[in-house]
Amino acid sequence: MLEIKKIRNNKVEIILSLSKRNVNNIEPIIDNLIESDDKRKKIKSRYDDLNSQYNLSSKEIGINIKQGNTAKIESLKLNNSKIKEEIKKVNKDLKSIEKKIFDVLITIPNIPNENVPEGNKEENNEIVFQSKSSKTEIPLLPHWDLVKKYKIIDFELGNKITGAGFPVYINKGAKLQRALINFFLDEAVKKGYLEIQPPILINENSGFGTGQIPDKEGQMYKVENENLFLIPTAEVPITNIYQNTILDIKDTPIKNVAYTPCFRKEAGSWGSHVRGLNRLHQFDKVEIVQIVSPEKSYTVLNDMCNYVESLLENLKLPYRKIKLCSGDLGFTSAMTYDFEVFSPGQKKWLECSSVSNFETYQSNRANIKIKLENKSKVLAHTLNGSALALPRILASIIENNQSKNKIKVPKVLIPYTGFDEI
Repeated sequence: MLEIKKIRNNKVEIILSLSKRNVNNIEPIIDNLIESDDKRKKIKSRYDDLNSQYNLSSKEIGINIKQGNTAKIESLKLNNSKIKEEIKKVNKDLKSIEKKIFDVLITIPNIPNENVPEGNKEENNEIVFQSKSSKTEIPLLPHWDLVKKYKIIDFELGNKITGAGFPVYINKGAKLQRALINFFLDEAVKKGYLEIQPPILINENSGFGTGQIPDKEGQMYKVENENLFLIPTAEVPITNIYQNTILDIKDTPIKNVAYTPCFRKEAGSWGSHVRGLNRLHQFDKVEIVQIVSPEKSYTVLNDMCNYVESLLENLKLPYRKIKLCSGDLGFTSAMTYDFEVFSPGQKKWLECSSVSNFETYQSNRANIKIKLENKSKVLAHTLNGSALALPRILASIIENNQSKNKIKVPKVLIPYTGFDEI
């Protein structure tokens, strides 16, 4: 959520930045916000003044009680009663205008960083790096045929148990999945991340803190008769560990990593792009989260991207790194890099990670601050990234490592799997 103070002080720049996101007719909305904030300030001033009057009058009542001035006491109490009623009325007006401002602020997306490419189409995204894919003489099968051939994932069984988008991993498929999870966690711990095992259910306040609510509420599974949601990503519970917290600058950067299953409705998804492991309702993911001081966040974003690249390189997968354009950014992001692995069986690129800097957008919602060395407090910058989301990584591994009668296991995973081929 953008800060109203930032909007007031940078009105022209913010309107221009939001227009790059294809947010239309934003200027009158910003003008109305500032006008409402002017009203809020006047009401708040009146509210503070009335409370000051009430406190002074209460002190005067106490003095007159000690002096025994009965007539004066009754007059002061009557006056205090009137002030109290006025305070209630003004407080009601204050809460009303604050809610009006809040309801508008939560509909405005984050402003893109100045280095984000401008555009509203996938073609406007900037390919920063693309590795070469290896050539093969044999015809390559897509992963949905491979998993059936080697009996390592059963989509039909998952459909029987639950429904489409809930695969069952079997034998070496389950072991390969577990190997990837452990490999990603171990690598993150080596890089200084603290491993966390968070709840996979969150409340509405946590969903709001990281921006899933109200923007993505329709994509989350809600527990019936409970105000709880299954997490779409570990970013949500991990970041919200620090909600309503003031961190000491000496304790930053906060670096956490977590493995969780993730749940997404993926409403409106159909067609070949959702076949097999391409798009699931339940999937496993290892997530990295950092909370840092504002001046360091873009250095940290670069470090997180380098880390994701190192995982893909260790797995020997062809990949590309893409800087998203302004119109393709997520609602809460100021800058995002996507990573995609190549699927030779499908002859297309599959997204496997997004690494994003949210600047103060999430921390303003979740109230996460950092106390600087001079004792002043600033909103923290929050960042997160998939490191990595498993389904498309697994698909790319088995498609890129297939031969006529087997699938080779990447060398770095053999200590985790206990076998070198499927």
